[in-house]
Amino acid sequence: MYYQFYELNHAAMQPMRALADATRLFYTHPMNPWTQTVPGRSMAALAEMFERLTRRYGKPGFDLPVTTVDGNTAHVREEVVWRRPFCNLLHFDRQAVIPKGRDPKILLVAPMSGHYATLLRGTVEAMLPHGDVYITDWVDARTVPLTEGRFDLDDYIDYLIDIFSFLGPDTHVIAVCQPSVPVLAAVSVMEARGDRLSPASMTLMGGPIDTRINPTAVNGMAVDKDIKWFREKVIMPVPFPHAGFMRPVYPGFLQLGGFVGMNLDRHIDAHKEYFSHMVKGDGDSAEKHREFYDEYLAVMDLTSEFYLQTVETVFIKHSLPKGEMMHRDELVDPSKIRKTALLTVEGENDDISGVGQTEAAQTLCTSIPGNMRKHHVQAKVGHYGVFNGSRFRAEIAPMIAKFIGDNRAVPEAEARSKIARLVR
Repeated sequence: MYYQFYELNHAAMQPMRALADATRLFYTHPMNPWTQTVPGRSMAALAEMFERLTRRYGKPGFDLPVTTVDGNTAHVREEVVWRRPFCNLLHFDRQAVIPKGRDPKILLVAPMSGHYATLLRGTVEAMLPHGDVYITDWVDARTVPLTEGRFDLDDYIDYLIDIFSFLGPDTHVIAVCQPSVPVLAAVSVMEARGDRLSPASMTLMGGPIDTRINPTAVNGMAVDKDIKWFREKVIMPVPFPHAGFMRPVYPGFLQLGGFVGMNLDRHIDAHKEYFSHMVKGDGDSAEKHREFYDEYLAVMDLTSEFYLQTVETVFIKHSLPKGEMMHRDELVDPSKIRKTALLTVEGENDDISGVGQTEAAQTLCTSIPGNMRKHHVQAKVGHYGVFNGSRFRAEIAPMIAKFIGDNRAVPEAEARSKIARLVR
């Protein structure tokens, strides 16, 4: 019933949010003499904070209209090129810059962990100059009718395999956080099958490959509880009138509450500073706060079967590093990976995926040649800094781009030509 109470509370607060918004408009109107006073700005700030803290945040946009490629400005057009009930594959088409096929295809697999794919906006922006970028745009489970069926970890892996096949050769996948496990599993399955369309390289960033290494508070919670506790305490049916009515989900607001609780002091301080910026008239700092929290507070629901299977497989049983993970009736064996290059990236101060958890993939992928693998620990960054921020743009993104460039798939005709030249 918690989900129903959440919805009821949100609806009941609507008149108060409307009043708060009207108050903000009154105290910020240029014709109101109180606008230029400290009491007036304080009232406007209080009203705005109340409205923002009680509203529901919708899915943000990527808002990446242009990029720069080799010093040239290129317009970017978003288009959905592959569609399934629980995922859309979004393509950032750089208009009239480079002939099709010259740049590598870069697939960003966004976390399906409560936040929308737009959390990787900075990641997309940094990679656009280096390749033809795609991203998995996961769908909010509460918007998917029950008639569309279920979606679990096995379905997630199948989606990835289908996407790799759709994109074709010279595809380079980047998994951020949670997707590291299903991406590694998908590539393992494809390589075991001898699939020629497995990615040319995969980059795993801050992922929970083996959470037994340097366990964090997030990992500890899963270990302390059994799967029955999660099923009984955090799984709830979607309330009316959402399209996914009666679908069992892990609500996004619960996950958000957990993340906020982990760094509560930091969030409280951020909102105190936000209030101070508005009273002082520091519009730039206030706008940066809005931009961050518009993204951070926008959450989506996960299907119960995906969430529970992920918790059990990754965090409780540690099935992948133990060599026990199954994809339907196939064993997931990373030692089968031979053709896909591997880059693992970790943050020195990561409090979500501890240092060493992602590097564990290097130990599991025993058949990848030494010249096709690399591990990097980024100094002075936490979990978010692994895929966003100044150090990501300045150090990590160029390194990933170089790794991709060094491991591009060579077309068969070009390969035959090179062999012929060597023979001569």
